[in-house]
Amino acid sequence: MPLFWVSVSFVSGIVLGNLVAWPAKTWLFLAVVVICLSMVARWIPRLKEIWFIRGPLPVPIIILIGTFLLGAFRFRSAQPDLNDLSFIAAYNDREDQVAVVGMVSAPPDVRDSYQNVRMQTEQLHSRIGGSSKQVDGLLLVRLPLDIQVTYGDRLVLRGWLLTPPEHEEFSYREYLARKNIYSTMSFPQTTILDRGGGNKFLKILYAFKNRALGVVYQVWPDPEASLLAGILLGVETGISRSVQDAFRDTGTTHIIAISGFNITIIAGLFMNTFGRWLGARRGALVSGIGVAMYTLLVGADAAVVRAAIMGCLGLFARQIGRRQHALNSLAFTAGLMALHNPEILWDVGFQLSFAATMGLVLYADPFSTVFVRLAERVLSPSIVKRLVGPVGEYFLFTLAAQITTLPVMAYHFGRLSVTSLIANPVILPAQPPIMILGGVALILGTIFLPLGRISALLVWPFVTFTIRSVEVISKIEWGVWVLGDVALTVVIIYYGVLVIHTNQRTLGSEIKRRLLTASRSAFVFSVLAVMTIIIWRVVFTLPDGNLHLTLLDVNGGESLLVESPTGMIVLINGGPSRTRLSEALGRRLPPFRMRLDTLVIAATREDAVGGLVMSLDRFHPQEVVWTGDANASRSSRHLHELIPSLNIPLKHPHKGQILQLGLDAELEFLWVGDRGSILSLRWRDFRAVLPIGADFEALEALEFGRGLGQMAILLLADSGYAPLNPTEWIENIHPNLVLLSVERANEDRLPSPEVMASLEGYALLRTDVNGWVRVSTDGEKFWVEIEK
Repeated sequence: MPLFWVSVSFVSGIVLGNLVAWPAKTWLFLAVVVICLSMVARWIPRLKEIWFIRGPLPVPIIILIGTFLLGAFRFRSAQPDLNDLSFIAAYNDREDQVAVVGMVSAPPDVRDSYQNVRMQTEQLHSRIGGSSKQVDGLLLVRLPLDIQVTYGDRLVLRGWLLTPPEHEEFSYREYLARKNIYSTMSFPQTTILDRGGGNKFLKILYAFKNRALGVVYQVWPDPEASLLAGILLGVETGISRSVQDAFRDTGTTHIIAISGFNITIIAGLFMNTFGRWLGARRGALVSGIGVAMYTLLVGADAAVVRAAIMGCLGLFARQIGRRQHALNSLAFTAGLMALHNPEILWDVGFQLSFAATMGLVLYADPFSTVFVRLAERVLSPSIVKRLVGPVGEYFLFTLAAQITTLPVMAYHFGRLSVTSLIANPVILPAQPPIMILGGVALILGTIFLPLGRISALLVWPFVTFTIRSVEVISKIEWGVWVLGDVALTVVIIYYGVLVIHTNQRTLGSEIKRRLLTASRSAFVFSVLAVMTIIIWRVVFTLPDGNLHLTLLDVNGGESLLVESPTGMIVLINGGPSRTRLSEALGRRLPPFRMRLDTLVIAATREDAVGGLVMSLDRFHPQEVVWTGDANASRSSRHLHELIPSLNIPLKHPHKGQILQLGLDAELEFLWVGDRGSILSLRWRDFRAVLPIGADFEALEALEFGRGLGQMAILLLADSGYAPLNPTEWIENIHPNLVLLSVERANEDRLPSPEVMASLEGYALLRTDVNGWVRVSTDGEKFWVEIEK
């Protein structure tokens, strides 16, 4: 295995180059010296014996020393000179503003309240002295959501260049350095010079990916849509924190992102299908083409290409049938990728993908052999033969991958998931239909949206089953072991012991991995499970003749969902978070009814409407009822401009106007002003007051609630801000239940202590403690459900 040892030596040299900061010239000089000595040694018998000794290795030591030094040289030569005036980072952290001209080099990374834009810089203009310089290097820019930029746009940014920060637990500076980014700029003054630049092929690719992402959110509800965006397109930003935490706690994050595991599944499915039709060799070729096409579908960025290479190794190893060649290829691929970008060795995704593939290569077959040997002692050979496939695919292969990824996860995350051995076998049978049916639905949807919506029905149950299963398993108390900081020494010792105890004979056995050949029992189980989910989801979302008011947990601001006795759905505001709002609505709306009857804007603060800007087209209300100043915040201005562009009717109610919800249920606008409105929800004997857009003038005009009488429900205004929640107001309304929407650990320390003192003796439910709160009523009495 010469290639294996040469690659390992080169990668080890890169690690040494990171640890020892000698100049690149020094490392190159040492490498040249070694090469010269080896050439001289060829003509001197005594030196030849010393320098070209092999020992237990199949490669002369002199060659390994040379590649080792070249690895160190490659790392040091890849490090930029931060003081070079032609490099953008040389101008970081200066007192004066600069103007930077450059081109957007990748699609924007859209978050809840901002977007990260990567720009290839071209020129820099300094206000002091008016100098202009040609510069190079990548710049990460944080821009507001209302600035529409795409790949290929040329921008002028005016602001301060900053060095990425370093925190005690996480170095953002090192993270960006691995992506060759050494400068950032936050919310600069932005001017778009021109559009339509960049590589034409990449423009087409990114445009298709953007179109496909839009289709995902149009044909599936959240959180299923966001999970599919991660699985099919590699876009994980829409997945809420709670869902991410559930996958992390169960050791199933490899399902979310496109990784070597996912592409290995795709490759296995392709090989299993085409191999039977076309034979082994032709099937492998067609499977490789299929993997390449899938890689292009998801964007073909660096992370996906890495995963595709790792996945294709499985196909290659299966063809040649010799594990030492698979390890050879694995090490060579790592060395080749490190040659292109030495920083990739410190990328957590690369480490996990590499370790998981190595685990499958080394231990999948031995585990299957041991299972067969033990099972044949108690079961007949025919039963064992039927069991070895599903047991290997859904348990043993997971165990094999986790043996080699365990130290990486412990070192980087400081925690281990014990329930991963439960969660993975449960959800893995559902992953092949998710990838195949989801991909088909996505392609059909990009061609003809109604066809995509119809085919989306087939995959939605499997995605829902995956999310719900992970969420249930994540609640097991002993499921996660928190380790804290794990020393690098522990990781090294672990891998050392693993190498020593690895059976050397396994390096020559034939690889018999047949991933994703779902067993009949697993298929039946999956079908029954997803059908159960469909039935219950439909039953729970059907109108039940009651009125429901849900205070959504959107991490601050206010967002309420009203479901009338006749099934009319009204959303009041959206809170600050797009992902949390989208997931909350996706879980509560009827399956594939991603439309609201009415959207009520009851306040125009940033934290009240920020989450609506990027999700309005997902839930496309039939009408928008707007109160408050449209220019009160950046998001409100953007939202007010967006509504007409989507052909949504916009209405402006007056004080006392009533929105009929059916069966005499009403939503009345008690007050309408520049800050928004105060609403009253009524049905028979049930009444709730929602002072979302309250101000001092409104409270005085309503005589602090004297004329309103007792209410069943009171929502505190502005997260419990004392001036807008006076004691007199609370006492006059005298609610049976008080609701509070407040951000966890908010900087304003809300709710105010005075308000909490006024609420003594009242029942209080708050989103930062209880999560979402759902109040249901039959018009006479009401009952309450909470998330936690």
